[in-house]
Amino acid sequence: MASSFRQAEILDLARRDGRVSVDDLAHRFDVTVQTIRRDLSDLSGTGRLERVHGGAVVPSGVTNIEYEERRRLNDEGKRNIARRCAAAIPDGASLFMDIGTTTEAVARELAGRENLLVVTNNLNVVDALRHNPSCRIVVAGGEVRRSDGGIVGAFTADFLLNFRFDCAVLSCSALDADGDLLDFDPQEAVVSRAAVSRARAVMVVADRLKFQRKAPIRLGSLRDAAVLFTDAPIPPALAVLCEGWGTRVEAGEG
Repeated sequence: MASSFRQAEILDLARRDGRVSVDDLAHRFDVTVQTIRRDLSDLSGTGRLERVHGGAVVPSGVTNIEYEERRRLNDEGKRNIARRCAAAIPDGASLFMDIGTTTEAVARELAGRENLLVVTNNLNVVDALRHNPSCRIVVAGGEVRRSDGGIVGAFTADFLLNFRFDCAVLSCSALDADGDLLDFDPQEAVVSRAAVSRARAVMVVADRLKFQRKAPIRLGSLRDAAVLFTDAPIPPALAVLCEGWGTRVEAGEG
């Protein structure tokens, strides 16, 4: 296979799964690891991938990945997280759901549930739940971000202060080694902070790729969460921190 075609397929795999490894790619394409490293260096040099130990990831930094592309990243892992998070939310609960593809996946798992009150700043959550006649949906006011259907800004944050939620389901763009939840838009972060302040319990939903990404804006900490739902074991040092904070970690299959 010519390198250009192989690199195009590598890029598709990375966009689908969020990460590719040198060994897996060498086996898949029946080439040497040196060949794959050159491919990854080429893709990294043009900004399409970011090199990490043993492979490469979809790049991040100061701008987020397009929403439709994020939907495809680790879709299976997000569905697993969503099933377990939704199972922990009782019928009759009031909850806030924020912007994010994993939060959207949780909403789809809640589509058949009874007597929920859902407040959200995510139009994709509205779309996932609007056909459930037993679910009351309240849309937070504010400016609509056309790129992902999110509603953000100070007006949105102020709106949330009218509520007291049983739980808030929060996602993030990246999760730092010290437990900080990170994002790209300060207007989104201020909404997440308001939701945390008005929730009796915070549920963070973050797949394993969030531990490999970077983002510049701090929106909160796992210290504030009752539980983290993820799809793989978290770094040992962070697990120790979570234990000290009393943050339960639900990782892997469940």
